[in-house]
Amino acid sequence: MRSIYLYLLEAIREVEGLQFFAKLFATLATLIIIAVVAGGAFYITRRVLLTVAGKLAKKTKTEWDDLLLKNRVFRAVAHLVPAFILYHTYHFASYEGFGAETTAAAIKIPEEVLKDYYLWLPPLLHKISKLYFILIFLTISNRVLNTAHDIYNSLPVSFHRSIKGYVQLVKILFYFLGSILIISIIINRDPSYLLAGLGTMAAVLLLVFKDTILGFVASIQLSANKMVNIGDWISMPSHNADGTVTDITLNTVKVQNWDKTITTIPTYALVSESFSNWKGMEESGGRRIKRSLNIDMKSVRFCDDAMLKRFEKYTLIRDYVIEKEKELEDRKQQSSLDSGDVLSSTRQTNLGIFRRYLELYLEAHPMIHNDMTFLVRHLQPTERGLPVEIYVFSKDQQWANYEAIQADIFDHILAVLPEFELRVFQYPSGYDFTKILNGN
Repeated sequence: MRSIYLYLLEAIREVEGLQFFAKLFATLATLIIIAVVAGGAFYITRRVLLTVAGKLAKKTKTEWDDLLLKNRVFRAVAHLVPAFILYHTYHFASYEGFGAETTAAAIKIPEEVLKDYYLWLPPLLHKISKLYFILIFLTISNRVLNTAHDIYNSLPVSFHRSIKGYVQLVKILFYFLGSILIISIIINRDPSYLLAGLGTMAAVLLLVFKDTILGFVASIQLSANKMVNIGDWISMPSHNADGTVTDITLNTVKVQNWDKTITTIPTYALVSESFSNWKGMEESGGRRIKRSLNIDMKSVRFCDDAMLKRFEKYTLIRDYVIEKEKELEDRKQQSSLDSGDVLSSTRQTNLGIFRRYLELYLEAHPMIHNDMTFLVRHLQPTERGLPVEIYVFSKDQQWANYEAIQADIFDHILAVLPEFELRVFQYPSGYDFTKILNGN
């Protein structure tokens, strides 16, 4: 490249009127030639790499080569060729044997020789080539890390442990080291000098990277303790989050709420604050139904013979009513109690039979788990009536299906309640007052 430069220099000097600009034009022309050669080499190298890599990727069954193409790793590798060309041609404007960085050597070279060279140009091109190499390395490392992350995400273990935070941390480390090298090249200082000076800036760095440091520690705890993974349903009222985790990074966790909004939570907040993870419910195979209805306590009473006869006609509770009545009758005979002694004897109530009916109805329901927690119970009576709570688990966990199952159960309960001569407690409405005024 130096001989090309000298040839152009002499050729331009022979043109009348261009002697004064000969060195400038020769330098510009040489730089253009270097740029064209480097650009052409980059284009050819990229085409060859992409063609060869594409054909090999189609022949292999593995996914990693396809992911390398997808993340454009080979495009970044192709930049190495023009970088080497620039690195090995930067000294074209220096006298042979002249080190561009050593001023002492320049003094020994005759002045008539030095006047044909830009002494500041070789160091500049040398720095540019070094910076180019660093940028290429950072680009390749970034894309290789993205590929490694994609390969990991294709494995089953990725559903339980996310490594995106660790990948981001490695990227930050590479960018930090790359920045140190770039600054050291620009100011002509040894990188160790800059690293030593960073010790005095430790407090500032801790303040600037506080969220990153906290996020890194939190991501380790989340991963090690299996607290949350992508795809988990979590609830965190303090951050208005209630939905599915879509992304876990070094600094943030993204949650898509059920209304399709996106909530961003600091990663360390999942460790320092409380949240609910519904993963256990999903893995159990059941979803809890916990709902109660308030019974008007004035409608609760003992069952008379007519009521018992009516209940015996219903298949679901016939056996229970007959067996319970026989049991109570035997107990009454053993205690020699008078049949009219209501206070001393035990009798069936419409609420007791209704509660047993709910148990039998839910046991026969095809969408209710019988081998999980199964309760039909009374809660503390209040001024709003006696709450009867159903505490069971649905077999279907899908939200829409779960709500439909729950609604069907309580639709049926409300419709069947009058058969037991029970009333649901509710505050009087305008319709109730209208009936009173009309004498109904």
